Amino acid sequence: MFAITTDTGGDLPLEMLREHGVGLMSLHYTVEGQTYDAYHPMPDRDFYERMRGGAMPTTAQVNPDEARQVLEQALATHDEVLHIAFSSGLSGSCQSARIAAQELEEQNPGKRIVVVDSLAASLGQGLLVHYALRLREQGRSLDETARWCEDNKLHIAHLFTVDDLFHLHRGGRVSRTAAVVGSVLGIKPVLHVDDAGHLVAVGKVRGRRRALDELVRRMGEQTGGAVPDTVFISHGDCAEDADYVARRVQQTFGTAPSRVEVIGPAIGAHAGPGTVALFFLAARR
Repeated sequence: MFAITTDTGGDLPLEMLREHGVGLMSLHYTVEGQTYDAYHPMPDRDFYERMRGGAMPTTAQVNPDEARQVLEQALATHDEVLHIAFSSGLSGSCQSARIAAQELEEQNPGKRIVVVDSLAASLGQGLLVHYALRLREQGRSLDETARWCEDNKLHIAHLFTVDDLFHLHRGGRVSRTAAVVGSVLGIKPVLHVDDAGHLVAVGKVRGRRRALDELVRRMGEQTGGAVPDTVFISHGDCAEDADYVARRVQQTFGTAPSRVEVIGPAIGAHAGPGTVALFFLAARR
């Protein structure tokens, strides 16, 4: 059996990853001069409260040495490793993993490391890890699982909305004018992650509740009316809104989201508090 590793761009909880033996590379984040990671975190509520109070966190990609440490640990007990990385369109962490993997393969003849660029973020990446774990449990090989991930990663749909456009403006996702006008008029964007792994706006509506409903409506369009077998939701410290979307998914598709998680700092630092995101396997992104 092969090992699976990933990074904190996937927003899967540490306890779940430990339960399934998944190795974790941590992106670092700095808030008001103090640096944290997945193993020494700031509590989620504190992180988002700091942002609401005006703090502007920064994030740092996994570097090759950090990637190497996690992959070495996996190779200590396995001959083969599948690493599912945060989108290369949003972070350099995938490239760091590839550098470390090449070095380790050269130094350890007979060992194999396959790095999959998820081209996904948050629980979109987490959903790909979920499917990889399922395939491994079914007895699929490293090559079969990696091939499935490559063939299906662009079918993992991401739909999300944010409550405050200024966080996206700070990350260069929207102009300052759009942020100001949108805030005054109560305009909420609907965004997704495109085939290049970038955050892209796909629509806008007026009002928070309409934006949440729009996520579910677009989910129906993208699935062609089919019921997805697994649905994940993540949120930026707005559990009530995430629960509302979960209920709407249940009402519309007859299936309850199987995982609802808080968006971690790697994504939350750029999307901000009030973000709600919906993830599922679709005919198209």
